[in-house]
Amino acid sequence: MFAIDYEILIAAFLLFAGILSSKLSPRLGLPVLVLFLIVGMLAGEDGIGGLAFDDAETAHALGTLALVMILFDGGLQTSFSAIKSVWKPASLLATVGVAITAALTGLAASFILGIPPLVGLLLGAIVGSTDAAAVFSILRNAGVHINKRLKSTLEIESASNDPMAIFLTVGLLELITHQMEPGVELLILFVKQMGIGAVTGIAVGWLVVRLINRITLIAAGLYPVLVAICGLLAFGIAATLGGSGFLATFIAGVIIGNSRFVFQRATFLFHDGLAWLSQIAMFVMLGLLVNPKSLLEVWAEGLVIAFILIFIARPIAVAPFVALSGFSKQEVAMISWVGLRGSVPIILAIFPLLFGIPEASLIFNVVFFVVLISATLQGSTLPWAARKLNLIETPPVTPAAILEISSLGDVDADIVQYTLGYSAKAIDRRLAELALPEGAVVAMIVRGAEVFPPRGSTVMTAGDHLFLVIKPGLRPFVDYIFSHVESLNDNALPRREVILKGNARLTDICLSYGFTIPPADATTLDTYLKQHATGEIAEGTVIATQAGVFTIKTLHQGAIGAVAFLSA
Repeated sequence: MFAIDYEILIAAFLLFAGILSSKLSPRLGLPVLVLFLIVGMLAGEDGIGGLAFDDAETAHALGTLALVMILFDGGLQTSFSAIKSVWKPASLLATVGVAITAALTGLAASFILGIPPLVGLLLGAIVGSTDAAAVFSILRNAGVHINKRLKSTLEIESASNDPMAIFLTVGLLELITHQMEPGVELLILFVKQMGIGAVTGIAVGWLVVRLINRITLIAAGLYPVLVAICGLLAFGIAATLGGSGFLATFIAGVIIGNSRFVFQRATFLFHDGLAWLSQIAMFVMLGLLVNPKSLLEVWAEGLVIAFILIFIARPIAVAPFVALSGFSKQEVAMISWVGLRGSVPIILAIFPLLFGIPEASLIFNVVFFVVLISATLQGSTLPWAARKLNLIETPPVTPAAILEISSLGDVDADIVQYTLGYSAKAIDRRLAELALPEGAVVAMIVRGAEVFPPRGSTVMTAGDHLFLVIKPGLRPFVDYIFSHVESLNDNALPRREVILKGNARLTDICLSYGFTIPPADATTLDTYLKQHATGEIAEGTVIATQAGVFTIKTLHQGAIGAVAFLSA
């Protein structure tokens, strides 16, 4: 038996145990990362497994690879619309907020541990970033849904604050080891890291989207692999040029994820699984690396530092920026509490070991303890905090599945499945009364064991599965049509042009989209527009009304076919 045979068996067993442990997360109210760490600690030298692992360089290499995959997947799932809506508060939290958190925590750590101020600031920088995957894993598993702006702020901040924490950690290590002088050199390093990282990420993302739609690979399974390799390529190029590889990876993921390319859905599913595998492998490995006995030696100091980080540093760093961005007091409190520490701090805690500074072991043990406290305390109380702050909302309707037309990379359409819940407002309405926008077509309806083609007279019932062919830009409007009554609010629909059918009744349009088009009676949109037109109607005619602006798109023998509508 070769050594690698035994190592593969052990690795597979640990990953298997890690995956099974995730089933305990919703029952125990703990983030899955804590359970993965526990699996590693139990398998370690002082646990029941008795496995000895103390190779910091290997841990750093594997941890970096895993972190690249996690950040790349985070970028793929981050929409441009979410970034546009919250980029100001999220960017401030991800940069200045991290710096303030690091400074306050670091100065306190220096006093508590009796270490030099620069070393204390290094510890503060290491624990400066938050973990989005852990936060929303808890929220999803507990069935907690918060409003879109609050959720987007937490996601964008958590996904984008890692490069700042990494920069502060590397910069402070170079100051401590006298490889750099404070002042201009540190500023140049910051500009270089962020500038090269951003440019590289944009360039790689742009090139990948154009490449993947123009080449034909021998197997469909190679497309998701190609995208994953491009994420690694973005990291490698940026890091080699002296920039932030993590920032480049995240930005490349955002650009790729917001573009249309062949086998897109399969690629997203592949990377979601790859990110989970990376998280499990990384946390189990880090659990193996730590010595539980060493944690007991710093538990008191670690507890005080964790208290300062959670209850003092994070709120002070967060409150001014989010309060000025129009968030309510309850939302400010929620953002302050969602400072869950995770993968990045533990990976960064390995850096001092690689640089060989005297306090490296102390820093690693304290950081590990702080992450455990933060993940356990904040992670287990997130649902409770959201309820106490009255921030829980009814989740909007989401497609049960999204299929893709994978044979043609340039097809600008998705096949989307909607399952109607008992509170969906489409219930008991005929299909013709849904006033679907031009470019959205119901292709098939499944009711129980029966499959039948849609007709205008078909009445929707709870539990129906509807398969629609939809152009991507119409998704928000179609989502709204099939949403639940309790989830409707004034901001549910974007202020975006939607193409309506001229023969649709005003009552159906108003009920489906929440628009107000007086008089909302049985009059069709065709009749309504002809009544409000001041002259002859032709294609391109613009009719401004109290409800909004209508533009005639198509006209057939005097009857209005399609109308572009932008609500007031």
